[in-house]
Amino acid sequence: MSLHDDAVLVLKGYAPEAAHGDQAELRQAYLDHLARHDDGMWKTCGAGHVTASALVIDPERGKVLLTLHRKLRMWLQMGGHCEPQDVGLEAAALREATEESGITGLTLLPGGPVRLDRHPIPSPCNWHLDVQYAALAPAGAAERISEESLELRWFGYEDVPGVADASVVRLLEATRSRL
Repeated sequence: MSLHDDAVLVLKGYAPEAAHGDQAELRQAYLDHLARHDDGMWKTCGAGHVTASALVIDPERGKVLLTLHRKLRMWLQMGGHCEPQDVGLEAAALREATEESGITGLTLLPGGPVRLDRHPIPSPCNWHLDVQYAALAPAGAAERISEESLELRWFGYEDVPGVADASVVRLLEATRSRL
């Protein structure tokens, strides 16, 4: 199965709690995008492309690990572009979270994506159609900064709204509701 086909299946199976509102609309927009663009998974798609991310969370300590993104200069969850070797969106999200956090042994929160978030990105990407997961950090996890980050830092749940944008806050809220 291709990554494109996997994304369609994941999105068709994504059933946000509220069967209406922005999540249902985004789900349909993502599906429409993939139906129109065979290359809709790849950075080369000028109309935008599907990306995968994961919020690294340590529920025992009530903390999340955010990255100060090198290019965007914002505190964000781990994530990015899908790669040809990714067998599915879950694999892409887990790969990105592991690469950017340096933490081995991450596991995705069961139940598939936590949220969808579409956001503009500087050219040539234009739009990211982000499929967002949550990754559980193992006990004693030690992070290691990657080339894509200026800094990595653990934040208490209550501190996230003060450092990150609304999309990260919404992802944290949705993740906490599933724990």
